[in-house]
Amino acid sequence: MLASGREFMLNNGWIAAIPGLAILFTSLAFNLLGDGLRDVMDIRHE
Repeated sequence: MLASGREFMLNNGWIAAIPGLAILFTSLAFNLLGDGLRDVMDIRHE
């Protein structure tokens, strides 16, 4: 299954790039959300 999909990924790079970018942006969003929540809820931070 992976071997047959390799042909499509080599010819059309966006097939692999779009899910990769979705994972990248999702992890970045969760990271920024966590940083924001830490800044808001940290009682020692002034």
